[in-house]
Amino acid sequence: MKDQRGIMLIEVLVSMFIAAIALLGTIALSMNSSRSQMESYQRVQALTLVQDMVSRINANRQVAACYSNGATGTVTNTTLPTCSTSIVSGSTTQQQSTANADLTAWQSELQGAAEVNGGVKAGAMIGAIGCITQTDAVNNVYSVTVAWQGLSSTVVNSYLTCGSGSFGASDALRRAVTVQVRIGNLSS
Repeated sequence: MKDQRGIMLIEVLVSMFIAAIALLGTIALSMNSSRSQMESYQRVQALTLVQDMVSRINANRQVAACYSNGATGTVTNTTLPTCSTSIVSGSTTQQQSTANADLTAWQSELQGAAEVNGGVKAGAMIGAIGCITQTDAVNNVYSVTVAWQGLSSTVVNSYLTCGSGSFGASDALRRAVTVQVRIGNLSS
């Protein structure tokens, strides 16, 4: 029996090593889960903002061209265009004011105004940018896109240009969702 002295200590050390590896695996799994949860949250926020703007355009369809502004959001910090009769002939001042207010509200939402924590806007995706472009002037088709910065690299989407170049040289962190809306001509 003298040969087996210390074998219990080796068993304890091996057990502690296995437990440490399991604990590190659990921590890594938790970190990956948190990252995935944040990515999902940002995507839901982007989809909500896209649908919000689509609803605003549909509600004020007579001046849909006023919404086609190129880009708005936190990264570009551009001054929003002002809708006027030169953009949409035959539109009323109320319709133009509504379009301007919609764009201002959407920019504020892109910057996180929906959730404020300690006076700081905290409800936005990372570096959110919103783009509204008229993709087909003949059929009145508009594309509403929200782009933001993801937490990990992915395949670069060269089709959607909203926010391109704003999240690193390769755009591997750029995420974007888009919805196309067709404004019907109700006067024909």
